[in-house]
Amino acid sequence: MDTIKLTIDFKEVEVPKGTMILKAAQQIGITIPTLCHFELSGMNIHNRPGGCRICVVEVEGRRNLAPACVTECVEGMVVRTNSIRAINARRTVLELILSDHPADCLKCAKSGNCELQDLAIKFGIREIPFEGEQSQYQLEVSPSIIRDMNKCIMCRRCEMMCNELQTVGALSAIERGFPAVVSTAFNQHLDHSPCTFCGQCVAVCPVGALTEVDHTAKIIRAIADGEKTVVVQVAPAVRVALGEEFGMKPGSIVTGKIVSALKALGFDYVFDTDWSADLTIMEEGTELIGRLTRFLNGEKDAKLPLLTSCCPAWVNFLEHQFPELKDIPSTAKSPQQMFGAIAKSYFAEKIGIKREDMIVVSVMPCLAKKYECGRDEFKVNGNPDVDYSITTRELAHLIKQANIDFSALKDTEFDKPLGMSTGAAVIFGTTGGVIEAACRTAYEIITGKTLPKIDFEELRGLEGVRSAVVDIDGVKLNIGIAHGLSNARKLLEQVKRGESDFHVIEIMACPGGCIDGGGQPLHHGNSEIIKARWQAIYDADKNMPIRKSHENPSIQEIYKEFLGEPGSEKAHHLLHTHYFDRKPLIEVDLDK
Repeated sequence: MDTIKLTIDFKEVEVPKGTMILKAAQQIGITIPTLCHFELSGMNIHNRPGGCRICVVEVEGRRNLAPACVTECVEGMVVRTNSIRAINARRTVLELILSDHPADCLKCAKSGNCELQDLAIKFGIREIPFEGEQSQYQLEVSPSIIRDMNKCIMCRRCEMMCNELQTVGALSAIERGFPAVVSTAFNQHLDHSPCTFCGQCVAVCPVGALTEVDHTAKIIRAIADGEKTVVVQVAPAVRVALGEEFGMKPGSIVTGKIVSALKALGFDYVFDTDWSADLTIMEEGTELIGRLTRFLNGEKDAKLPLLTSCCPAWVNFLEHQFPELKDIPSTAKSPQQMFGAIAKSYFAEKIGIKREDMIVVSVMPCLAKKYECGRDEFKVNGNPDVDYSITTRELAHLIKQANIDFSALKDTEFDKPLGMSTGAAVIFGTTGGVIEAACRTAYEIITGKTLPKIDFEELRGLEGVRSAVVDIDGVKLNIGIAHGLSNARKLLEQVKRGESDFHVIEIMACPGGCIDGGGQPLHHGNSEIIKARWQAIYDADKNMPIRKSHENPSIQEIYKEFLGEPGSEKAHHLLHTHYFDRKPLIEVDLDK
């Protein structure tokens, strides 16, 4: 590889040809402030529009200051990142940005975690010398995401995530000059756009222009209402990420502490979404076996490949962009929704209360879960199976509000019966986990034999698109796996063209799966944090006494006592769903 040498702040550095000044400076420990630059390490996705101009530096021999994020290093270049000229220019640019930014930091959702606020503090800005017109956009509140474009600084990170990583195409820069902003086509509400509510745009927004809909206040009121029984479930990916919000190293498994914290907050019952993940495997696995059997018998209505259906953002993507394929995903509800349906029927009966007197809360790594629990098909006479879904970040805020010393909490077990789970359930939290859990159960049900090796390592990894062949006693099961919606699109296009030979495909909307969901603690593109969470998921699986969903005694009991058998009429009524054609139809009045 060709390299070049340059000098930055009197330090010599050697970098590969094509490296930008910003990256070269980082290599020798020099931090250049920036707002628009963002890089997803390990995914070859960069946002380098050079738009904010906060990163300008002085280059010897160059008349104008150069934006470090888009200026390529050349041999012998001499750069000053800390010259008075550069500092003054950055300060002026920052003051101009702040002059068109709301000064409501006290009640902004990103206060304390805002990159613009951090820079204002760093540069000691206390007054804005520029006066003039300020942007005026209407606040938009969707089921999952709040858009306050008055706070948009045109860094365009959200646009990069939406278009490059996810290929959703919901957001794009519009207008020029002062009116320029990132918005939807024809300024549609997110509900009427192709948005999947995955929340990846929220995860990279440096300010408060994009934030999640916060349900914590409603949950506090529900807990305080003595007439309601408040039940909470915790998703698998939450337990390997929440500790980061309290100074613990990435990948720390804090399952028992989460239970203790939720009990301290006043929830009546603390259950585990892993339990309903095991339930999902029983239903989705039965569906897969049924379709595969019909396919092997030569039946034309086998509807393969079966597509997993646990991720609501991916389901929304399918309904918007590939509605012609809506008959091939598994009809099994997601674990969140299965849990809610069982909690408000089976468990409500067990404890002798009415459905409407139970509030079900979920703690999820995902913003799309907020959207999912509001879908009409997951309601009974208007009453939702899951009332509120909060993110990992929201749970951290709740714990901090309650002044709970999270690190000092002792481990507590989940309540029974909806708290007993297996290792197969916890791996739902990462890419490849759902299909591995299904294979563990499908193998033993199809063959009647014990798995010779429980770990399907060929299904693991963090590559965007993976494939593997699993031998089920002579039956070759072709499996496809994709995470990140741009990768999902590749597989779906193959299916649409009739070029896919997969029997089953697992898809997760977020890179890495739920461990990198839009509601997880922010990591600013650090792939090492994602790898640590990924490893922790498999460590948690290994430490479970039971590692196959069909061996979960609590799951066996609910089928015996309440559901009958996997795929029964009652199971279908409570645990299965259907999908819709949501392809956006944009009507334009050509007479105007």
